[in-house]
Amino acid sequence: MVGQRPVSGALVLTLGILSVVGLNILTGVPAWLLGNVALDQIDAGLGDQSHREMVVIGRFLGMLVSGIAIGAGIVTVLVMVTLRFLTRS
Repeated sequence: MVGQRPVSGALVLTLGILSVVGLNILTGVPAWLLGNVALDQIDAGLGDQSHREMVVIGRFLGMLVSGIAIGAGIVTVLVMVTLRFLTRS
């Protein structure tokens, strides 16, 4: 991680909140991934320890919304496939 700037806790939190407000996977997955990077940086002493709470919350929101969106997509596909088989003549 030499030469890398620490990931901002505010950025991760903002992405997590945006995922809840309606941007779903578009900002949820980046919040999740950047949250992982930020926590690694904080644990290694490269990031600001005071940002840990923001990172954890933003990462959790990103994980939650991404999981719900992916789950909803899987359920939708399963329902469509089931209906297709039930309506065959």
